[in-house]
Amino acid sequence: MIAVAVALLAARATLFSAEPAKTVTPDEAMARLQAGNLRFASSKIAQGKAVAARRAETPQSQHPFAIIVGCADSRTSPELLFDQNVGDLFVVRTAGNLVDEHVLGSIEYAVAHLGTRLIVVLGHERCGAVQAALTSPTAPGHVNSLVRDIQPAVQATKGKAGDLLDLTIKENAKLVAARIRNEAKLGELAGAVRIVSGVYDLDTGKIAWPLK
Repeated sequence: MIAVAVALLAARATLFSAEPAKTVTPDEAMARLQAGNLRFASSKIAQGKAVAARRAETPQSQHPFAIIVGCADSRTSPELLFDQNVGDLFVVRTAGNLVDEHVLGSIEYAVAHLGTRLIVVLGHERCGAVQAALTSPTAPGHVNSLVRDIQPAVQATKGKAGDLLDLTIKENAKLVAARIRNEAKLGELAGAVRIVSGVYDLDTGKIAWPLK
C-alpha cells in the first residue's frame, strides 16, 4: 500500500511539472483562433483542408493548441467557428457552456498532458439555456441543473440597462471563466495558462472576445 501511495504521489508531481511537447503560447493560440474566425465569418474557409491527412497524423497523439468550453447548441461547433482541423482544439460542450467537475477534470487533463495553454469559454447570442434561466429559476428534470448554475449571471445583470438576454449571456461566460480560474487544479502550470471568454454572434459569424 505504501509503495502504491508513493507511486501515485510521484505520478501527480510529474503530471503538473513536466512541460509537454509542442506547447503553443497563449498569444499564438489567440492569434490562430482570431485568424480562423475571420476566415469563417468572411466565408473564406480554406478549400481542400487536409482532414484525411491530418487524421492519419494524429491517431497516436494529440497536441491541441486551445481548450474551448462551449455551448452544446448545434450552431456553435468550435472547430467550424475557428476554422480548425482534426486535433487542433480540445473541446468540452454543455448547454450554457457551464462547468462541473467533469469539465474541470477535462481541462486539467488537457493542460497537464497535452500542453494546452489557452482556455476559451465561448457563449453565444440567443442561448436557450440562458433564456430558460431568465424565465424561471427552476426547470423540470436535469435541465434544472443548468438554470440553477446560470442564476449567478441572472442576478448579476438584474436591473442593468440593455438587452437582458445579451447581458446575461456575456456575464455567464465571464463567470464560468472565473470559476475555471478559481477551481481548476493546474499546479505549477497555472501561471502559464490564459483563460478568456467570448460570445459568438449567430448572425455575423464573428466572436467578440476577450470579454472585459
